[in-house]
Amino acid sequence: MRNRSTFIVAGLLVVAAVVYLIISSTGTTAQYFLTVAELRAMGEQAYERNVTVSGAVLGETISYDAMRPQVTFTIVQVPADPDEVEAAGGLAQVLHDATLDASRPRLEVVYDSVKPDLLTNEAQAIVRGKLREDGRFLADELLLKCPSRYEDAIPEQTGD
Repeated sequence: MRNRSTFIVAGLLVVAAVVYLIISSTGTTAQYFLTVAELRAMGEQAYERNVTVSGAVLGETISYDAMRPQVTFTIVQVPADPDEVEAAGGLAQVLHDATLDASRPRLEVVYDSVKPDLLTNEAQAIVRGKLREDGRFLADELLLKCPSRYEDAIPEQTGD
């Protein structure tokens, strides 16, 4: 009887430890994408933690210094809600519209690395890093999506 009780207690402790590890790791690895406006609304809290921000790249702001290497560019606010993006005509249309709207919030990004090939006007940039006190975003990671690059014409189907 004593061996059985010990086995049950040990089993419950193992299950509790596994549940704890799952819950604690989920909170730290979950990525939340902020909009430029949401980042700005965080105020000084944004200086203290790593965040992920998404926006449309303004092509005319891209500057590359190959000697460092360092890339600076500006991203513009895009909607975070997928339903809103779909209603506006899709991601390519939303990115295009964002780059033309001068009233949308903007964020200057500094990325200390070589310039990626996909860093072009109207690309979607997803940057992870910290907001500096001077208002510039220091990116540790940069992911780019260029929807127009992957849009192919749908081939017409023929049938007889």
